[in-house]
Amino acid sequence: MKIKTIGVVSLSSGMLGEDFAKRQRELGVKRMEKYGIKVKFMTNALKGIAYLNEHPEARAADLIEAFQDPEVDLIMTAIGGDDTYRLLPYLFGHDELKNALTDKLFLGFSDTTVNHLMLHKLGLPTLYGQAFLTEICELGPEMLPYSRQCFEELIETGRIAEVRPSALWYEEHKSFGPEEFGVAPVSHENGGFELLQGPAVFRGKILGGCICTLFDLFDGGRYADSPALCAEYGLFPSAEDWKGKILLLESSEERPSPEKYRTALMHLKNAGVLAAVSGLLIGKPQNEVYDKEYREILREVVDDPSKPIVCNLSIGHAMPRCILPFGIEAEVDVNEQRIRFFY
Repeated sequence: MKIKTIGVVSLSSGMLGEDFAKRQRELGVKRMEKYGIKVKFMTNALKGIAYLNEHPEARAADLIEAFQDPEVDLIMTAIGGDDTYRLLPYLFGHDELKNALTDKLFLGFSDTTVNHLMLHKLGLPTLYGQAFLTEICELGPEMLPYSRQCFEELIETGRIAEVRPSALWYEEHKSFGPEEFGVAPVSHENGGFELLQGPAVFRGKILGGCICTLFDLFDGGRYADSPALCAEYGLFPSAEDWKGKILLLESSEERPSPEKYRTALMHLKNAGVLAAVSGLLIGKPQNEVYDKEYREILREVVDDPSKPIVCNLSIGHAMPRCILPFGIEAEVDVNEQRIRFFY
């Protein structure tokens, strides 16, 4: 399946529609034109931060529109944010999303973790790891080679066959202003997949996402109504649903303190997730901040040396970014340094 049209949705932040993002947005469209791909912004995707903050129902309407649009092959989120949980009543109140659902590819990361859980609830496999502004509109001279390779496989075949480590990792851009346009991010040599503990080979369907977003599903410190609303709509999978799956966790640009990281893991442990899964995949922290501390906490909280934990994946908020399919049987093989998917 070759991708011909990408439908872009702003399900969290409305940053894509702001004037300061115009040049970056146009850059992304031009890059896709070189692949012969049309970029189609859904009705409300460019209405900006203030409007989309005030109108979560408009964001929800765009997701429904994208699923129903016969021209759209791949639905891609513009960027993350922090409040896409507010779409729940407009997508699940009267089965709006269920009734609109079609067999399309859906790609995003960060706060989009919540949207992945929504679609998992409805039985649709999704793709985690990249977004329109962060990948397609990369400020440097080109898309980062590793990210581009993963994206090209997706648009050429409609799937990801396997993921291997990136040879490099990159520091975040110092800003997103015009002074960064055309400036390649600082790069460093990257290690491969690193086995923290447990067997080097294990299998299961991957599910999870940004640990900071998952934290907010249990803790109302950021938004007081988030835990109750997510519980009302049964958003977070049951311990039984997690059985045999592989838990993906990556940390956001907020670079959560070790204390917050531990608390988030404890929420997952208390929900029965850590005991249920067949193993854990851990994304490289942005700029490697707290990498050592997170690893120590993972060992302590998981508290089961036989449970495999694999670190240093280039996924989510650390650049570059691969794409990991959710809901597809996967085999993690640290010895062979690859994750294979079986469709």
